[in-house]
Amino acid sequence: MLVPVATILVAAGIGAALLRWGGGSTPPTLPGIPEPDRVTAWLLPAARLGMQIGAVCTVGLLLAVVVLSPRDDGGRLSALGYRRLRAAALAAALWSVAATIAVGYTLVDLFGLPASRVLSVRAVLNFALTVPLGQSLALSGALALVTAVIAARSLRPVGALVALLTALAATVPPVFTGHAASANNHQLAVSSMLLHVVPVTLWAGGLLALAVTARGGTADLAVAVRRFSPLALACLVAVAGSGVLSAGVRLTSLADLTGTRYGQMLLVKIAALAAIAVAGLLHRRRAIPALAAGRRRPFLRVAVVETLLFGATIGTAVALARTPPPIGDAELDPALALLGFPMPPPLSIETAVRLWLPEPLLIAVALAAAGGYVAGVWRLRRRGDAWPATRTVLWLAGCAVIIIATSSGLARYGPVLFSVHMMQHLLLMMVAPILLVLAGPVTLALRALRPSADPRWPGPREWLQVALHSRVSRALTNPVVALALYVASLYVLYFTGLYELAVRSHAAHLAMVFHFLGVGYLFFWTAIGIDPAPRRAPYPLKMVLVLISMVLHAFLGVALMQSATLLAPDWWMALARPWGPTPLEDQRAAGGIAWSFGELPTLIVLGALMVQWIQADRREARRRDRAADRAEAEGREDPELAAYNRMLAELAERDRRVGR
Repeated sequence: MLVPVATILVAAGIGAALLRWGGGSTPPTLPGIPEPDRVTAWLLPAARLGMQIGAVCTVGLLLAVVVLSPRDDGGRLSALGYRRLRAAALAAALWSVAATIAVGYTLVDLFGLPASRVLSVRAVLNFALTVPLGQSLALSGALALVTAVIAARSLRPVGALVALLTALAATVPPVFTGHAASANNHQLAVSSMLLHVVPVTLWAGGLLALAVTARGGTADLAVAVRRFSPLALACLVAVAGSGVLSAGVRLTSLADLTGTRYGQMLLVKIAALAAIAVAGLLHRRRAIPALAAGRRRPFLRVAVVETLLFGATIGTAVALARTPPPIGDAELDPALALLGFPMPPPLSIETAVRLWLPEPLLIAVALAAAGGYVAGVWRLRRRGDAWPATRTVLWLAGCAVIIIATSSGLARYGPVLFSVHMMQHLLLMMVAPILLVLAGPVTLALRALRPSADPRWPGPREWLQVALHSRVSRALTNPVVALALYVASLYVLYFTGLYELAVRSHAAHLAMVFHFLGVGYLFFWTAIGIDPAPRRAPYPLKMVLVLISMVLHAFLGVALMQSATLLAPDWWMALARPWGPTPLEDQRAAGGIAWSFGELPTLIVLGALMVQWIQADRREARRRDRAADRAEAEGREDPELAAYNRMLAELAERDRRVGR
């Protein structure tokens, strides 16, 4: 217990010192503007610090349960994993309490009045349910509480995995209401922060879990550290890259790094992360070999130092959250406030190619997917196994389509022109998923990933097999369910208020993009996927489902073309685009795109389905021929031929009796 206590003290000390130095505890007083009292100025950062430490401890302990702990002989949680899971439940409960305090004192901070005059159940509930800043903190606390309940009641590894995913989700909401959300190019800033917050929480939490619970055998600890090392390296790359992007959005020039308190604190954080990277290098070079040799002390020394450095980093992050970034020249552009970037010029091929709007989160996901696939192919070829080059090309093309749809000029013009959004929709929901499912990523993973040598330590391959055979997978891969999700989501998005929410909120926009990709992949996996699936529909049913999807998609396009009701009218009125077609004309053009160009991918799917059907029939015919040849060579009758002859004989006998 000494390590987490020391980490909290270091984080609190660094945060308090930087708050004092950077002015976060004594914000400048402006005439006529109320300011919070000293209690609020210190208690609110303390609550935010409690949220971050609670998140790190919860995620770290749950990560240790899922990945860094051995199982018992029956595949259930070991005693060590059980203790870590219960400790995670306690950490998540404290995280939820800190979030509750943060909700209340954020409200006090906004009013700038004593807490006794602001805090009431009604006021706090109204703030938590109606104001975005309060909603984000309340949602984070609620998800932390759900995590605590799941962790407290779970007895199996799957429950720990669900708790881990819920805890990671709980770290996300505050990102959408911090400095990043109010910056110009807020899409870039928010996505960069997502790439920063989640990896650093995984990284710090995993290290803390190793340092705190390194009481098991040295052999088990060595396995856990070897597993954690590549995850830490991936998190370091993500944190460093996202940190550069995030700083580039907030700082107006390089001089702000040394000339402003915000920039100077940022340098402190960079130095702490660099020191953590050095400690990680020492882990790989010294601590892991020492553990393999049965010596625990070198690992503990490096782990404790690295954990304390993370405490300093967390304290710096809390101080940064209370320190205003440099303010650039204000631009009186209504479009800038809505879009996060100035109104683009009229659409043309040249502007669509030139005016990219990078989406760091989706670029990182696409590049990671492409890199993982290529690494799997490389591993197969190194051991002498073949893999079709066409599948590799299809996968890389699918990843490229995702990047083009979300980061090219299409992304810049998508919230400005509904017709361009419809192009993004077709690329993300139809084109990219078709390319990806035909690449067979699950088959590649099952062949490339090595089986775990020790059943007590299941690896990625074992987790993938569990996911494929789970009840959730069986339900989702039901062809009717996949079709319903694929088609119904379109009508729900466009004929409710969700579309306007998606263009106004970056969080909703990201959810829409991942939903498009997810339901598209799920549907085409059940239709033309070559990977193993929990359910296999017969080809005639697949053909019918694809035709139904084509008809319903075309009907959506026709409905948009003929509608006289404008979707998201408040958005288009506020945006006031000064060029191009009217919003209603553009909406009808989008319907034409959905009706005409949207059917082309479906026709390609039908062609691929026919080819697969023919090939399956040929394989079945060859199988029957081989079975007949074996039966003939062994001097016995082919079972299938015998059954067929019996059926003919029964029909002949029935006809003879009817004739009598």
